[in-house]
Parts: sequence; C-alpha cells; structure tokens
Amino acid sequence: MKKKFLKLEKSIVNCIKCPRLVKFRNKIALDKRKQFIHENYWGKPVSGFGDPNAKILIVGLAPAAHGGNRTGRAFTGDKSGDFLFNCLHKAKIANQHFSVSLNDGLKLNSAYITNILKCVPPEDKPLDNELNNCLSYFENEISNIKKLKIIITLGKVAFDNCIKFYKKKYNFNKNIHFKHGKFYKLPDNITLLPCYHPSPRNVNTKIVSKTKMINIFKKALKIINGYN
Repeated sequence: MKKKFLKLEKSIVNCIKCPRLVKFRNKIALDKRKQFIHENYWGKPVSGFGDPNAKILIVGLAPAAHGGNRTGRAFTGDKSGDFLFNCLHKAKIANQHFSVSLNDGLKLNSAYITNILKCVPPEDKPLDNELNNCLSYFENEISNIKKLKIIITLGKVAFDNCIKFYKKKYNFNKNIHFKHGKFYKLPDNITLLPCYHPSPRNVNTKIVSKTKMINIFKKALKIINGYN
C-alpha cells in the first residue's frame, strides 16, 4: 500500500498539466513573503499525507500560497492549518497541535489530508479545467485508502467538487447542498460530512469555532468506531 501512495505522490509532484498554475506557483516561490525570505519554497504540486490505513479523509480546496506551496504539505505553515491541527489534536486525531514543516513530527491517527486542487491558484480561484485535471489524483487517493469510511470537506468549494467527482464517477443524481455537520451517504457507502473551512475569516467572524470543528471530528470518530 505504501508503494502505491509513493507512486501517486511522485506523479502529483511532477505534474505540469495546468500552465497557469505552474507559472503562479513558481512566481510565489520566487517572490517570497518577507517573513519567509530565507526559506526555500516548495513551489510544486502538494500531495496528500497521513495514515495509509485511514478511515477519515479530510479534504480542502488547494494549498495556501505561503503555506502548503511553501512547506510542501497541505495545511502546513498557515493560519488555517494552525487552527485545523489544534482541533485535530484536541480530538486525538493528530499527535501534536501544530504543523510547521515536513519534518516536524506530525502524525495522523486514522486520517488522511489532501486538497481537491494540488497547486495554489491565483486569488484562490481555480478554473474548471484545472479542477478537472486534478480529479484523477483525487480519485486515486480515494481508491488507495482501502479502509475509508468518511470524507470531511472543509468549505463549500471542496464539498461541491467532491460531489462533482461522485456525480461523474457514479452517475450520482441526488441533489445535496452544503450544510455544516450534516451527514450524506455517497454511492460507494462512504459518509460525506461537510464542515466550514478553518480560514482566518471564518474563525474571526465566528462562522466556525474550535468547539464546532472539534465536534465535527468527534462525529467522524463515532462513525468509524462503528466499524471493525
């Protein structure tokens, strides 16, 4: 199983399907934020990471310009990630409350984290063809996680594109809408659980709080604990 993940990771990291995204991620890696001026930016597509035997898949939209695009790991090195991993730690899914680099010792318990889009898009607005180019990677991640029972989508765009993938793959016609904390059953019997994105805007406006997000993860744990 580990070999499959490594092979997929290599294909993702070497991807150059989307010229606009390649140009943008390279530009950010050169035009660094002042506080990270002495760091070497990753500047490549960012693959998923976590427990190969995961039962929970956590899905965001795309790497942050000076987060994942800098560190090389999803939700690592930005404020959204700081909030996310603090909550994952309190829910006992992560072994530590922070994520700052590839080699910071972070481990996930029965969880895998990825993004629908593997490259940072300009203004956080990917084009449809760019999202479509990445869906095959998302499909491979799902197929590699053999024990998967629940998908948690962080934000409406991740939710919408997860549904788009399922409609395309399974001719899934059910009309469902994003609602934080609501359970949906997908055609492959996986449970979909939408969650507000842990962005600074959502946190500062109290759309999402630590309690709300921790409760989402606790719901997920209750679901997977119902399986052997």
